[in-house]
Amino acid sequence: MMAKKPQLLHLLADGQWHSGQEMAGHLGISRAAVWKQLELLKEQLGLEIHAVRGRGYRLARPLELLDEAAIRSSMTERGRQLVPAMEIHDTIASTSSHLMSRPVDTLSCGHACLAERQTAGRGRRGRHWVSPFAGSVYLSLYWRYSLSPAELSGVSLAAGLAVVRALEQLGIPGVGLKWPNDVLHEQRKLAGLLLEVSGEQSGPSRVVLGLGLNVSLPASEAHSIDQPWVDLDSLPGGRDVSRNHLVAVLLDNLVAILSDFESGGLVHLVDEWRRHDLYDGQRIRLQMGERKVEGIHRGIDPSGALLLETADGIHAHHGGEVSLRPVERSD
Repeated sequence: MMAKKPQLLHLLADGQWHSGQEMAGHLGISRAAVWKQLELLKEQLGLEIHAVRGRGYRLARPLELLDEAAIRSSMTERGRQLVPAMEIHDTIASTSSHLMSRPVDTLSCGHACLAERQTAGRGRRGRHWVSPFAGSVYLSLYWRYSLSPAELSGVSLAAGLAVVRALEQLGIPGVGLKWPNDVLHEQRKLAGLLLEVSGEQSGPSRVVLGLGLNVSLPASEAHSIDQPWVDLDSLPGGRDVSRNHLVAVLLDNLVAILSDFESGGLVHLVDEWRRHDLYDGQRIRLQMGERKVEGIHRGIDPSGALLLETADGIHAHHGGEVSLRPVERSD
């Protein structure tokens, strides 16, 4: 019976009315079994399903479910070659945790993991990442480098730039970066990246790069988010973007920049990153644990460190437990 759940979900994904009799006939089960499966969809996936006597059932909003064939057909030839394997899960604790738990010998460089829903999605500093079913992009990539972990401090910044490139390619204007790895639109968070690195001190290294990007985030799901946020549906041109095409363009840009990082590092991307840096030249505050430092944001260096100008000069600050907030001026 559980095998019928994905079929039922695909049947309802168009957001149209479907009668219980129609669905029962399509799935080869009883109308009572259809009702039980619908209850499971509501309970397990958090879906809102409308039911009206005489009309049947429909989802509160249509869903574009992820499909590997659709994603790969929208990717470039290079992108398809650099993503040799792709997993798509209905529900998973965390795409990044899943890849990190896999034995290394079962993963190839460029292995991608996607999910329609995460139950334990993670953001920076242990924050929970809100992950409604089919409402966003939850994507993790596994990558191998001959470099040492210390040489990979700029990878997450490069990946953030790849996300901006992808959104610009899709015609989404006004998107920028907040150091170290947030993607914003008008000071509201659209996407975030989380990098996890392991390996020998002198290399090689293994990287799991996680990306969460808000596509269509219902207010009922977002009430727990503790910072200003925005989704793609709210942005000019964003509502018309196919979710599968979005994933394809994101993957193309991510794997290209991750691949090029091996030989070029961040040095050739510093100027481009700074052009998209929403806080460049502004007075900011860095908080490192209990310590706070204020100064003028002067971009990043080739290692990915933030450059902060204070009365003592310009100093580089690396990631970790560092948060960045604009300092409000008082007249």
